[in-house]
Amino acid sequence: MEPVLIDSPIGVLAVLCGVAAFFFLFAQVTKAKLFNYIPPLLFIYATPIFLSNLAVGGKTLIPNSSIIYGGLSKFALPVFIVLMLIKVNVPAIVKVMGKGVLVMLMGTAGVMVGGVVSYIVVHGWLPEDSWKGVGTLAGSWIGGTANMLASKEILGASESQFTLAIVADNVVYIIWLPILLMSRDYADKFNKWARVPADRLAAMDAAAEMHIEDDHAPTMQQYLYLAAVVIGVTAIGHGAAPGIAAWIAESAPGAAGIFSETTTRILLVTTIALALSTTRVSELPNSTALGTALVYVFVAGMGARAEISGLGDAPAFVLGAFIWIFIHGAFMLAGAWIFRVDVHSVAIASAANIGAAASAPIVAAHHRPNLVPASILLALLGYALGNYLAPLTGHLARLAVGQ
Repeated sequence: MEPVLIDSPIGVLAVLCGVAAFFFLFAQVTKAKLFNYIPPLLFIYATPIFLSNLAVGGKTLIPNSSIIYGGLSKFALPVFIVLMLIKVNVPAIVKVMGKGVLVMLMGTAGVMVGGVVSYIVVHGWLPEDSWKGVGTLAGSWIGGTANMLASKEILGASESQFTLAIVADNVVYIIWLPILLMSRDYADKFNKWARVPADRLAAMDAAAEMHIEDDHAPTMQQYLYLAAVVIGVTAIGHGAAPGIAAWIAESAPGAAGIFSETTTRILLVTTIALALSTTRVSELPNSTALGTALVYVFVAGMGARAEISGLGDAPAFVLGAFIWIFIHGAFMLAGAWIFRVDVHSVAIASAANIGAAASAPIVAAHHRPNLVPASILLALLGYALGNYLAPLTGHLARLAVGQ
């Protein structure tokens, strides 16, 4: 192990927060177009890899192993899950996007099917446990980075598998996002092919104008309420998960390997948070922003403990990812034709899956700016589904090849 310059837990946490903040500040100040195609997430993940692996003057800046990394997994993960899911507003999504929601769900099905099919094709070139990387990447493509991190913990994916998922995610994103943006130029032809009703766009615009975002600057009391809810749900998850996992292991021994204590804790927290989203708890402001900030700090921590030895498997994994995204796209087109949905909704729905809350507003702003709020809500719907469906995708891929 290399000597470390900063090894105190608070010092390591300060570096992770600094890395996450730096790249957003750099993007904001420079307005570099690079960040339109390569999101700050990639840099936030990659920088700590160098800081914890590259020795300068005989020392690395931060360690590969720290109590902070384990603490982020155990405590920060359930916290940001709750923060992001209590804002899910399904009625508002349906009101604005209409059948666009069904197209997104078709895209989600495409992610699941694509993950399994692509793994069948490329698994022979990958390590035997690569189905865990498939489930991890499915988390990103069903919901977003938060689901990717949760799926990684649920499936017990190695750091090298997580690195492969990050690489594949960003390589595909660089190509897929421009396709979604350019699709606007073919709106008339696409809508004619999909047999879109003449009044769909007008009805969607009218619904969007009626939908008013009620998020506002939080008060001190609201921060306290939010902290009580989030930490309370996290505490329930930590307290109840061991007993529930033990009960499952006793009642259904065959499921014990799937419903570990970590899996049970994350799914329990996810379910409670979704239940709370139907109550007045969802009116507490700023939760999504706080949750997203924690996600980026968590990603920096994942980079710091990453193993780069598995990158030799990247070409095969990325090939599988391109097969995968093609299948997702085919499902999106099928959904558009079946439900007669316009290209704008289709592009936003795909971005809500593949790029989540970071990309859906970009695509919406390019296609129809008044749909930006709805695009965020649609991405949150993906967050709601991801912690359930992404690990399932990984296990289906495993079963499909007999592992």
